[in-house]
Amino acid sequence: MQTPGVTIRATGRSGPERTFTIVTGAAGFIGSCLVRSLNDSGVDDLILVDDFSRTDKLPNLEGKKFRIKIHRDEFFDWISDEHHQISACYHLGARTDTTEFDYSVHERMNLDYSKRIWNMCVQSDIPLVYASSAATYGDGSLGYSDAHDLPQKLQPLNPYGVSKNEFDKWALTQDRTPPHWYGLKFFNVYGPNEYHKGRMASVIFHAFNQIRARASVNLFRSHRPDFRDGQQLRDFIHVSDVTAVCQWLMSVLPDSGLYNLGTGRARSFEDLARATFAGLDLAPDIRYIDMPEDIRDKYQYFTEADMSKLRKAGYDLPFLSLEDGVEDYVRNYLARGSYY
Repeated sequence: MQTPGVTIRATGRSGPERTFTIVTGAAGFIGSCLVRSLNDSGVDDLILVDDFSRTDKLPNLEGKKFRIKIHRDEFFDWISDEHHQISACYHLGARTDTTEFDYSVHERMNLDYSKRIWNMCVQSDIPLVYASSAATYGDGSLGYSDAHDLPQKLQPLNPYGVSKNEFDKWALTQDRTPPHWYGLKFFNVYGPNEYHKGRMASVIFHAFNQIRARASVNLFRSHRPDFRDGQQLRDFIHVSDVTAVCQWLMSVLPDSGLYNLGTGRARSFEDLARATFAGLDLAPDIRYIDMPEDIRDKYQYFTEADMSKLRKAGYDLPFLSLEDGVEDYVRNYLARGSYY
C-alpha cells in the first residue's frame, strides 16, 4: 500500500546497495534546479520533500527523475518507518518571504523543522548541506565573513534573517553533529524555475516582465545619501553555481561549517537592469520609484560575500559573471517560458 501523500516513481535501479539522497524544498527554485543537476550527474534515487499541493510549483519538476515524493509534514514519520539508506541530505526547504513579519512562521519552518532535519542526520550518520542566507548579515556593518564567531553578533533586519541566523547559531553549539555539515549563506541567487515566487522572485525576473510589458524597468530609488539611485550593490549568483557548490561539498567533504555562497563581487542593480535589456537586444530605459515603506528600513544596500573560506577548502571553479548569467537566464529561459 502506498503511503498517503507519497508518490513513488521507479528509476530502474535495484539491489541492497541502493542509497538515496534527500532534497527538501525540491519543488522550489533552488531545490528543483539541484534535482536537475543531480539527474544530469547520474543521481536519480532521490527522495523529494516539499509542499506539493502548490500547483504553480509543479512544472519545476517536469521531466525530472526521482524515486519518492513526499509532503514535508509527513516526511519524518515516513522516513522513520521506511529505514532507507541515505547517503546525503540537501535541506533547501524554507519560508523565504522576507516581507512576512510574523516570526512564528519563520521559526516553525526555518528553525524548528531544520533542527529535526539536523537530528535525523545525526542519528543516521548522513552528511548535510543546508540553506542559510546572506540575510543573516543585517545591514552589513559587521562585514560578510563566514567566520564562526560572527553569528552571535549579527543583527538581521527581518524575521526571515533572524530565523536563519538562529539556526546557524544553534548548529555551531551542537556537540552532536552530522558526520559532515555545511550551512551555505546564499547571497542573491537568480536563474530559472522561479516563476512561482511572485514578489520574492529575482529583480531580473521582474525586470524582464516590465520590459516585455512597457519597454522600461523600474528600480528603487536610494533612500540613503551615500548611495545613488540604482547603485545599491548586491552579490548576484547564478543558480547553476549554487548547485555546483552543493554537489562539490557532498563529493569532496571538506571541513564542516558555515560557508558563504556568492561570487565575491558586488554589482549594482543598474548593472543588472542593463544586462537584462542586453539579453533582449534592447536599449536600456531605467526609471526610479520609491521603495515600499514596509521594507525601507530593513533593506540591504550592500552585500558582498567573502569567499575565501570556500576557496581555501579547494573549490576553484569560476563563477558566472553577471552579464553571462543574466543573458543565459533571459535568452534561454524567460524569453522561452522554459524550465531547467
